[in-house]
Amino acid sequence: MKPPKFSYLRPNNLQEALNMLAEYGDEAKIMSGGQSLIPLLNMRLSTPGYIIDIGRVEELKGIREEEDALVIGGMTRHVDVEKSALVQEKCPLLTEGIRWVGHNQIRSRGTIGGSIAHADPSAELPCMLTALRGEIVIVSSEGEMTLSPEEFFLSYLLTTLEPNQLVKEIRFPKIKKGSGYAFEEVARRHGDFALVEVAAVIELDHNGTIADAKIALGGANSVPFVPEATEEFLIGKLPDYSIIKEAATLQLDELDPEGDIHGSKEYRRYLSGVLLERALYKAVDRAREGVIA
Repeated sequence: MKPPKFSYLRPNNLQEALNMLAEYGDEAKIMSGGQSLIPLLNMRLSTPGYIIDIGRVEELKGIREEEDALVIGGMTRHVDVEKSALVQEKCPLLTEGIRWVGHNQIRSRGTIGGSIAHADPSAELPCMLTALRGEIVIVSSEGEMTLSPEEFFLSYLLTTLEPNQLVKEIRFPKIKKGSGYAFEEVARRHGDFALVEVAAVIELDHNGTIADAKIALGGANSVPFVPEATEEFLIGKLPDYSIIKEAATLQLDELDPEGDIHGSKEYRRYLSGVLLERALYKAVDRAREGVIA
């Protein structure tokens, strides 16, 4: 199928883009990399009267370092994050996880803000952002606001973004020294959306006990899921085999994944526990290497 007719608008800067959004509102859709929007248009699941292509908006591109976080512009492409030495040094979980996003062609066109705004619960970036306790900065002609993932993601493909708003930038907290990280995923084929994915960051103290645990699961609920009881259970414990095994199954009954031809609900729930266990082992091992160093 081909998309229905629409008017194509291409602002040269952020203010022009915001003015267009303010003018056309519900009738308009933002296009950044187009990797999610174009299929929706072709299948006529979205029928906007106006497409606002923000590809020329330089203010929305780039990666910069602040005291506690990496700030990545919404129009920054996946491949730029994947190849960034700064990201690898300060937030290697992001480097590891983003390599699971689609294929090279997708990562060369797709954008960080586009993935976050699309809000697919099986997508890698929302899961990593949630695990890291990052923030989404959204902007309109009326000003900016900063939201947590819990405030931003509402359900499948649904966020709090209003028609006059767009994702300006995303804040990914740096991973502390003495911490380990891991991203685990299972998909039918590499490049497909995940059946289930897990992102984890574990911080150890000098005694080898867990000082902090941050975990998120994607594909297991309608939004990225934070197993808070599991995180609390891990803190203060030595991460041996029995502790990690128990932690990995502690909240599986709270998961409500969608079953389909690629995997039943029961299989995805079981898989969540398997991947969480793997992620915890890997994160702990990496944290131990950091503490020893």
